[in-house]
Amino acid sequence: MLYYFFGYLDKVFDFPGARMFQYISFRAGMAVIVSLIISMILGKSLINLLKKMQVKESIRDLGLEGQKEKEGTPTMGGLIILGAILIPTLLFADLTNIYIIIILITTIWLGFIGFIDDYIMVFKKDKKGLAAKFKILGQVTLGLFVGLMMYYHPDIVIRERTSDISFIESIEKVETDDLRDVANDLYSKKNIKSTKSTIPFFKNNELDYSIFVSWLGKDYQRWTIIVFVAVVILIITLISNSANLTDGIDGLATGVSAIIGSTLAVLAYVSGNIFFANYLNIMYLPDSGELVIFIAAFVGACIGFLWYNTFPAQVFMGDTGSLALGGIIAVFAIMLRKELLIPLLCGIFLAESASVVMQVSYFKYTKRKYGAGKRIFKMSPLHHHYQLKGYAEPKIVQRFFIVGIMLAVFTVITLKIR
Repeated sequence: MLYYFFGYLDKVFDFPGARMFQYISFRAGMAVIVSLIISMILGKSLINLLKKMQVKESIRDLGLEGQKEKEGTPTMGGLIILGAILIPTLLFADLTNIYIIIILITTIWLGFIGFIDDYIMVFKKDKKGLAAKFKILGQVTLGLFVGLMMYYHPDIVIRERTSDISFIESIEKVETDDLRDVANDLYSKKNIKSTKSTIPFFKNNELDYSIFVSWLGKDYQRWTIIVFVAVVILIITLISNSANLTDGIDGLATGVSAIIGSTLAVLAYVSGNIFFANYLNIMYLPDSGELVIFIAAFVGACIGFLWYNTFPAQVFMGDTGSLALGGIIAVFAIMLRKELLIPLLCGIFLAESASVVMQVSYFKYTKRKYGAGKRIFKMSPLHHHYQLKGYAEPKIVQRFFIVGIMLAVFTVITLKIR
């Protein structure tokens, strides 16, 4: 909203300083500041309200040290995160931008599903919460929406390189020409619809999902939508649920999400900037730079919430926050066509999820074969395994953060390692 207001002041009155709101970097910085302020102020007020309403976490006894002390901690704190994301985005982003529209719908939709789950557990006293099939249905519905929008919407396009001349060489040959015109000359003037994605570690690093249906013969590309939408649904469901599993000890899911979000901010900025896209030889996505404002608010919201969520937590995010965080990360990566970097960038989330799958599968297999189930880990998800090994909760979180930062750095440098 402020984006339009100051745009109007600049256009009509040439108001001093109003033009700053046209710069993504300025608006992203403001989004971080505002999201931090909102999460800090809203956080304290909402925690007091949740306490007053007796919105408390019911802790299942898993035999973990310090577990009993967490009984009664307010939950549904994900509302703080959602508010601190949505308000700055509405204030500073271009709300007509299709990327912003999709990510806002993602945030609200998954936040709503998580809220229903928490509401059933807290107010209906049903520890199972929303049935898993309904959660999956909600995630699949979102995946279908995102996939179809990515495939059909005319504003979601890529711009392909048409010249072999490097950006630096081009600049050296001009003196007074506008540099943006120089960069534009290296790209097709025509925006094209595409189902291409980025493959890490390869020089010609673009994968078109249509190759998976090329065996169908003539007009095979018409079937690409099936593969593309299926991949989108799978990624959203997997990462959303993985983030949910990671939210098991104080500050873990919040901090890891902030690290991932910071990395996605870098990827969004270079993908939506024609200079950096050309220099790094990556896919240029017109108008996607606007996503930097949203992800800046996302990072600010996570850091602000971490103030109250660090050990010992004053509030838990609940499914209201965790489902939304994972889904936002998944959809964001998909829109940037960097979804194949998710196994690296979201390594913590996937390790937590994989530990559960491995534990359950191995237990069932050994029980069927030997009559008694055996376990790979002391407990899953993975963070509980380390708790039972005697590691203090803050130490587990800090070391997971370190691993998450290492993965984030490695994700960024894949832009050049090929």
